[in-house]
Amino acid sequence: MAMPDPRGLCYKLLSVKYAPGAATDLTGSYAEITMPTLQVTSDCNMFYEVTDFAEPWREHETILLLHGNAESGEAFYGWMPELTRDYRVVRPDMRGFGRSTPMPRDHAWSLDRIVDDFIAVMDHLKIDQFYLVGAKVGGTMALHLAARHPTRVKAVTVLSSPTRGEHGGDRYRAWVDIIERTGVVGWARETMGKRLGATFPREGIEWWINFMGRTASSTQLGFIGAVPNVDITQDLPNIRCPAQVITNQDNPLYSVEVVREWQQKIPRSELMVVAGASYHVAATEPVKCAKAVLDFIVRNKT
Repeated sequence: MAMPDPRGLCYKLLSVKYAPGAATDLTGSYAEITMPTLQVTSDCNMFYEVTDFAEPWREHETILLLHGNAESGEAFYGWMPELTRDYRVVRPDMRGFGRSTPMPRDHAWSLDRIVDDFIAVMDHLKIDQFYLVGAKVGGTMALHLAARHPTRVKAVTVLSSPTRGEHGGDRYRAWVDIIERTGVVGWARETMGKRLGATFPREGIEWWINFMGRTASSTQLGFIGAVPNVDITQDLPNIRCPAQVITNQDNPLYSVEVVREWQQKIPRSELMVVAGASYHVAATEPVKCAKAVLDFIVRNKT
């Protein structure tokens, strides 16, 4: 029998270390791990991973990572070597996406429900306070979470994130048509150029197309159909923790000026502009962004 990659097994074991109730079968020659999930509502079994490579003899602070549309926690693969040396990292798959329960097209999407899901995971893990990072629409959720739960979030970082869905309303409505005609994989292929930019490796682009293409069409159609209704501009002045906003210099969707306009409405915020022309800087510059987040956290330790 072929043995698994020991690095993957080690990673899985560490991922369930802080997951109450995760099942382990030790009857074979190596451990089979049932990765942790949490029934957050009657219609959603939510998958999450917890990874921690920091010294086991000391207390570890936690970073919660929130992925973007048509992704999962796996999207932060390039961040993990940087973050997990010193922090416990929690990566949930947002309801409907990744390994969480797919949602029907007519699901009643709401920011409050999504944020409640993430808080339920952190409550389940008995993690009271944490640092928060969100990429793309995951950053939109992160800002809403920080405003709603000011005592839980120590600092928040968002990357390439919209604050008003209607700013891209025509684009989202066009995406619905593309998915209905070509499926999620076809939509991912057609839109990947702007998402990752012209310099991203061809093999990497193909990986991202297939990765995002695994999203259930019912989830994707319902979710992007709801995004134009999202507006968190009223949340921005209510975010009390330190906030870091990261964007690309030549972001094809949101100019630096547009991002700066809403960033300055967050009281304790700063803007970081990274060279490049993608609108998914968390994916195209993972190491640079992860190091920037770590530096921001250290500078804002309480």
